[in-house]
Amino acid sequence: MARVKGGIMAQKRRKNVLERAKGYRGVRSKKERYAHEALLHAGKYAFAHRRDKKTDFRQLWIVRLNAAIRENGLASYSTFIAKLKKQGIVLDRKVLAQFAAEHPEIFTRITKKVA
Repeated sequence: MARVKGGIMAQKRRKNVLERAKGYRGVRSKKERYAHEALLHAGKYAFAHRRDKKTDFRQLWIVRLNAAIRENGLASYSTFIAKLKKQGIVLDRKVLAQFAAEHPEIFTRITKKVA
């Protein structure tokens, strides 16, 4: 069997790593070993933060809802959500927060129906 030299593929792989690490600071964008390590860490952070983003948005919606609920004369977010469930109104926090921010008249009608 003939000998196969891997120089071309190795060069392609190194070039790929350095292109993906373009824009990283210092040696992390210049040297293949450090660039590869930086890319591994970046991948881990990206995976974790995609999960964190969902939590962050939910917290943001809750804060916005709480502010709008207090403006409409109700006591707190938790009592509002409990009353919503008791009434059988099935709207998620994202939609409620959008109503509170963009369509306050609709949100006021919802709070009056719940109260």
